Amino acid sequence: MENLHDKRKVYEKSQLIESEIKQNPIEQFRDWYLAASENPDIYEANAMAVSTLEEDGCPRTRMVLLKAYTHEGFIFYTNYNSRKGKAIEKTHKACLHFFWPNLERQVIIKADLEKIAPNLSDGYFHSRPKGSQLGAVVSPQSEIIPDRSFLENKLKELEEKYENTEVPRPENWGGYIAKPYEMEFWQGRPNRLHDRIIYELDGWDWKIARLAP
Repeated sequence: MENLHDKRKVYEKSQLIESEIKQNPIEQFRDWYLAASENPDIYEANAMAVSTLEEDGCPRTRMVLLKAYTHEGFIFYTNYNSRKGKAIEKTHKACLHFFWPNLERQVIIKADLEKIAPNLSDGYFHSRPKGSQLGAVVSPQSEIIPDRSFLENKLKELEEKYENTEVPRPENWGGYIAKPYEMEFWQGRPNRLHDRIIYELDGWDWKIARLAP
């Protein structure tokens, strides 16, 4: 057994105090996301973990790319028939998690999810490279397939079929918007006395509180 007891670091790059935060958590997210996206040591600032609840009661987490955020929430795209899509259709909830270790920051978002308008999914789908469009058509996401060649052969067929024409967006592929009702911002601090600020939606207003680390 490898002993990991001494694997630790001192967090001391920043702080998160009430007098400096935004009153709206999406505005606070915007500031942190921009700092992450401008940091040359962070490769994909928009990479986030999306956790959904499976039928056996166990959460399942996977990495997804955030593609937009607005005053309403956070938008990502997926196959609606995937495991995450089926879980979302049952609960209409998910937890999003961003971790930017170079900034010693993380954000946890609990949200209600709903599909975005089909025309918005169309617009994003057709903005993607054609190979990515075909990949979305080819893959029966989360289903068991016989082998790798199953996908490669199917891709070759579709490349020929759509060589000179537009690839239609599959009806089972599109976007979700995650509308937050709780957002927690975590800033690493020395001696494990980390800063944790939580925003909780109360009607139309956000309540702000500090959590013990």
